[in-house]
Amino acid sequence: MVAAGHVLAQEAPDAPAPAPKAPPFLVRPGYEVTVAADDFPAARFMEFDDKGTLYVSNPGGEILSLRDLDHDGFYETRGTFSRNMKSVHGLCWANGWLWFTTSGVVWKARDLDGDGDHDELVEVTRDTTLSQGGNHWMRSILVTRTHFFTSIGDSGNITDESGTDRQKIWRFNLDGSGKTLFASGIRNTEKLRFRPGTEEIWGIDHGSDNFGKALGERTGSVQPVTDFNPPDELNKYVEGGFYGHPFITGYRLPRYEFRERRDIVDLAAKTVVPEWTFPAHSAANAFCFIDPEVNDRTHAFPADHNGDLFVACRGSWNRTVKIGYQICRVMFDPWTGAPYGMQTIVSTLDANGRTLARPVDCVQAPDGSVLWSCDETNAVYRLRYTGLAAAKE
Repeated sequence: MVAAGHVLAQEAPDAPAPAPKAPPFLVRPGYEVTVAADDFPAARFMEFDDKGTLYVSNPGGEILSLRDLDHDGFYETRGTFSRNMKSVHGLCWANGWLWFTTSGVVWKARDLDGDGDHDELVEVTRDTTLSQGGNHWMRSILVTRTHFFTSIGDSGNITDESGTDRQKIWRFNLDGSGKTLFASGIRNTEKLRFRPGTEEIWGIDHGSDNFGKALGERTGSVQPVTDFNPPDELNKYVEGGFYGHPFITGYRLPRYEFRERRDIVDLAAKTVVPEWTFPAHSAANAFCFIDPEVNDRTHAFPADHNGDLFVACRGSWNRTVKIGYQICRVMFDPWTGAPYGMQTIVSTLDANGRTLARPVDCVQAPDGSVLWSCDETNAVYRLRYTGLAAAKE
């Protein structure tokens, strides 16, 4: 691997060093995991531009830009697209710009000369007040033809911040004007994306910690309720939708802390229920859809993967037996457009329950494979399907 620097314009080396080996993850038969890039400082969110450059955010302040010039699945050249952007998080490529977020600000930047560093930087929300900081400072970003969407979560665990701009998804005009409330009642949704072929906005909302604490559980030792509640939610976000937090969770289940509210039944009645749920404390963090157009062109996955979701589940401290720590596949019915099942594709716990990685984000590469990041191993991994090739041998 080469050292960090402005090297994207270089040719691929004649004899590149072999890619490092991935840890011994438990991988579903028919799939393979290799290292796509390593030696990152806290690799988190990822995005591709229209030329195949991979961008990776590090909340310490950098966005790195990587290229796989020899198309072998390992990204051997690296540049620093942006520096000194503390708490940089969500990324979205649109109309020749890389849009990204820091805590409280939405930006866009572009690289005009191809050296891997941005040449132009715009603070899009300069004149708009957006909450920053807190436990959930991560801000999502989704850019469309006419608007962009961004969200900010709960500053704590189950804080009632319904009177602030937190716990909400906001819509803006592309110039940063026209701040409009789109949806509310979210706890911590770190990524928003369209389902391919639609303008449906989907995201995953983290469930809260210590669900059973009000019942007298002892956190970390005796927590039979918290171990299984509340679920992480796969939501389809609609304009005007209320998603329950902090009062209601999952399938319209009131939180114990708010059960005495006179309007608790009314709040439950108006809560939009999840399209799918993940086991409590999976920390289902971020995801990518398998775009049928890309998959039909590349045949990277079987056709029945078209439209499905690959999800990075980071895992949580708030469970007595570890859960999550995986890349899972959520299957979508192509006729109804609704999810109907889930498979573990990669487990990052070994046979003894030790943590080998904590997945953060997934993105579909131009070659159709799925890349996923880990901010503990400081690496990006490549997931691809090998079953078809094996079957032809």
